Amino acid sequence: MSRQILLGVTGSIAAYRACDVARELMHRGYTVRVVMTHSATRLIAPATFEALTGHPVVADVFDEPERGQIAHIRLAQDSDLVLIAPATAHTIARLALGLADDMLTTICLATRAPILIAPAMNPAMWTHPATQSHVRTLQERGVQFIDPTYGIMACGDEGWGKIADTPTIVEAVIARLSQSESLKGVRVLITAGPTYEPIDPVRFIGNRSSGKMGYAVAEAARQRGAEVTLISGPTALPDPFGVQVIRVQTAQQMYEAVLEHFESCAIFIATAAVADYRPEVALPRKRKRGSRAWTLRLVPNPDILGAVAQRKGNRLVVGFAAETDKVLEHAREKLQRKNLDLLAVNDVLEPGSGFEVDTNRLTLLYADGRVEALPQMSKRACADALMEQVAAMYQAASKAV
Repeated sequence: MSRQILLGVTGSIAAYRACDVARELMHRGYTVRVVMTHSATRLIAPATFEALTGHPVVADVFDEPERGQIAHIRLAQDSDLVLIAPATAHTIARLALGLADDMLTTICLATRAPILIAPAMNPAMWTHPATQSHVRTLQERGVQFIDPTYGIMACGDEGWGKIADTPTIVEAVIARLSQSESLKGVRVLITAGPTYEPIDPVRFIGNRSSGKMGYAVAEAARQRGAEVTLISGPTALPDPFGVQVIRVQTAQQMYEAVLEHFESCAIFIATAAVADYRPEVALPRKRKRGSRAWTLRLVPNPDILGAVAQRKGNRLVVGFAAETDKVLEHAREKLQRKNLDLLAVNDVLEPGSGFEVDTNRLTLLYADGRVEALPQMSKRACADALMEQVAAMYQAASKAV
């Protein structure tokens, strides 16, 4: 029997996109039932979804398409996952407040299935403190958000608020349904983001890492039951729900934090883009602009993975590598030199696979010589694929002991 997805459609101009989402989910073998808000029915006819899915659409809390059954309870109990795509600011607020004033919110309050939300709204509405507060409230309750993307809205405004593309939404559904407690109680230590090496109180040496990949790995590990500690360089990202976050600035600070927490972890995953060098002297005051050349002397930063390799023991150690040429050659050399169990490498010059983007294309290199090339996916989907392999390796190692 196929798993059932309850697709909630709300009154966003992006409501038409829900048709593509429903079609793709059905192509993947899922049964899709659709619930619409009254505002959504003014944008797209329920008959469209009925024709697509082969099931009646419910839009009113008193709709009872199956005689003798209470629809909102039956749909809440029978659904393996609730996906709201698109979700308006209004619906997000009602869910956060626990309201049950229409069929969709009533089902969400009654279900024990996981809930995924793909917001779609004007950028000012998405970034409004009230909306962000409601998002954090729902995340604290275990609701997962499929972040909106940047673009030009139907109203002409530009910014963050466009609904995620259909493949990203479908990948999130598949990843959420495939999650397990394969790492329940396992302590996982993860590094993420860049490091900033000060030149003076104003300037620093850094890189373009956003931290998105590492934060996605932390979320994927937590959702598999792990106890996750995330050591993060400077990023604009909020702390992942349920994850202990330690904020650092420099490579030296990250090195010290890793060594402090490494002994208590079973798995270490180094996604951070740590600066290899730092200025030998950080000036105490801002250096003023001059007409002559300025030479900086750089010295090596601590080798975090190298230090970890000396203390590895029975722990599983996973590294990341961002390369621009001879990608596999350099990755194999790093895998061996750092004594890693697994290395994830990406070519940062490849479109959609570098810094400051929401997608990635990873190639996984294993200590036993295996190589697995993953397709380009959202960073969250990449994180799930990686953590599935890490969990399998950890379980195999545990059984061998």
